[in-house]
Amino acid sequence: MPRRLAPVVTVARERGRSPLALPFAVTTVQPDSMRPGQLHTQLDQTLLLVPGVLVQSRDNPSQDPRVSIRGFGARSAFGVRGIRILRDGMPLTMPDGQTAVDYLDLESVGRIEVIRGSASALYGNASGGVVDLHTEAPPNDPFALRLRGWAGDYQQQRWTAAFGGSDGPIGYVGDINYNDRLGYRDFSRQIATSGYGKMAWTSGGTDYAVQVLGYNMPLGDNPGALTRAQADSAPWMADPFSVLKHARKSVSQVQLGVSGQRPLGQGQLSANIWGGTRDLFNPLTFAIVDVYWHSYGGGVRLDQRARFFGLSHEITGGIDLARESDHRRNFANCNGAETSATCPTAGVERGAESLDENETVSNVGPYVRDQVQLGTRSLLSLGVRADLVKFEVDDNLITPTMPDASGARTLDAVSPMGGFVFRVTPLHSLYANVSSAFETPTTTEFGNKPDGSAGLNPDLKPQYSTTYEIGAKGIALGRMEYDLAAFDTEVRDELIPFEVPGGSGRTFYRNAGRTRREGVELGLHALLGDFELGGSYTVAHYRFRNFVVDSVSYAGHSIPGVPATQLQLAATWQKRGWFATVEGIAASRLFVNDANSAAAAGYSIMNVRVGATSVFGNPWIAPVFGVDNLFDAKYIGSVSVNASNGKYFEPSPARTIYAGMTVAVGR
Repeated sequence: MPRRLAPVVTVARERGRSPLALPFAVTTVQPDSMRPGQLHTQLDQTLLLVPGVLVQSRDNPSQDPRVSIRGFGARSAFGVRGIRILRDGMPLTMPDGQTAVDYLDLESVGRIEVIRGSASALYGNASGGVVDLHTEAPPNDPFALRLRGWAGDYQQQRWTAAFGGSDGPIGYVGDINYNDRLGYRDFSRQIATSGYGKMAWTSGGTDYAVQVLGYNMPLGDNPGALTRAQADSAPWMADPFSVLKHARKSVSQVQLGVSGQRPLGQGQLSANIWGGTRDLFNPLTFAIVDVYWHSYGGGVRLDQRARFFGLSHEITGGIDLARESDHRRNFANCNGAETSATCPTAGVERGAESLDENETVSNVGPYVRDQVQLGTRSLLSLGVRADLVKFEVDDNLITPTMPDASGARTLDAVSPMGGFVFRVTPLHSLYANVSSAFETPTTTEFGNKPDGSAGLNPDLKPQYSTTYEIGAKGIALGRMEYDLAAFDTEVRDELIPFEVPGGSGRTFYRNAGRTRREGVELGLHALLGDFELGGSYTVAHYRFRNFVVDSVSYAGHSIPGVPATQLQLAATWQKRGWFATVEGIAASRLFVNDANSAAAAGYSIMNVRVGATSVFGNPWIAPVFGVDNLFDAKYIGSVSVNASNGKYFEPSPARTIYAGMTVAVGR
């Protein structure tokens, strides 16, 4: 799916620069370009073939897919951690560093740019990299419409309506999607509606854009994770305790962003503001979590070209501001429980209240970067960012047995970076960089204290990482794109999830002393007549260097949740509007706990799709037929790291057959 090196990319707060001129690993993805017929429901399908990126789909509508870049984010219990996610420059990642991707609409995405590696000097609170989604360009006609329907195994239904158009200086794009499925596993029903809209226009020499995302999921059951015996004997089953407690999620969310950019002298001035709300009702096995939050923020950036000391400089400076406010309440989950002090009324799900607090996160992050052109072939990039993140908790539930747990913690970091790129030829470049990253615990991670009390965990610290990277990229023989990177990342105080016996599956967090990530990533893409080939291979050697728990040392153990090797391949034949695509995925075993005493076996699967393709144009009909996991492999696609009671394993679906039809008009 990665295409030929795009003429320009805009990640890393670029105004638009060839990837060959960037001193770090970056991949551009165009959904449906190389691998047509995608469902646009999960990031694992969209980001296939990006080296260094692992997306573990849990097949659990109550849990987001686990997205990791170079191992960061691989052990997230909720949402996406350690990675910054944006939509047309608007941050979807909250000030505390967590991203809920359940509401991430992929139907109208035209391009995705992925930075692999530390990016804090550019974007702030992140470790693994950046995923920036760009909306597709508006159709040329005043109005164009694309209707699409999908149906398949496990009573899957997906209906979408995408629309757009252009009228002079105004262009707009939008979509509405409805999903209803039972799921491969028992107790995994999902009903959800999402939508996205964007309007852009030019007035008085300034480009403006308004975008809005909306999501409503009234039902998302949680089948939970299984023991090895359960996963081996009946992988489709749900965790009985999750069913007993009726674990599930319902959520509604909306986010709005406004941006503008204007030429200024030899540069450009850009600004954006955004805000949103999210309402979550989340019965879990250990409690009922009821959270309402709102967030808002903005940023301003100035890019300016200048000459100093006989050299050309492109200087970028700016500041990001954000604030998040949560009202969090926890209650006893009385489903399946006997009458007690915490569950006083039989048959009533919501029991005694155990937590009522307001959580606030504020973030300010100024940054500056200078890109110096050293002759015609070399470029030096230097940057630094300072981050200040303040967490505050106001405890509203104070009793003689529950003292006031109000408090505040302020975390800060200065994150420098430097990179150098050398253009060997116009189509080949070598690069090296040293970059740093800063990652705070999220409000959930701060609030989940092993002793069960309210307030912020005073022992939990942020993690810091430094990455050393070298690489080569270019186009060989006029038709094959390559991207090779090798890196070494040193992490201090890495945030690690764990569970405790009798904790009913609740996840807590602690810091490891030091960890080290060494890896090699290779991405290839080639055009051979009517065939298009792509592949990626990732080697990951991630280890604890210094980590002691209860006098037991895990030094030398593999960091769990990430396979040591991952191979992804795809081939597509396209001719006269018809296509056939084959995808192959293979991964080695991965450990599921810090002790490395249990592991999920490696696996290999194959997916196929055949059908027709088109773009906005004259009225057309495009059918698609697909089979995922063609050979019906039995495998574990995702794991719950350091789970209690041996419930590590989240089985992936068996062979899945589906079909879709698209009808469109306009261009």
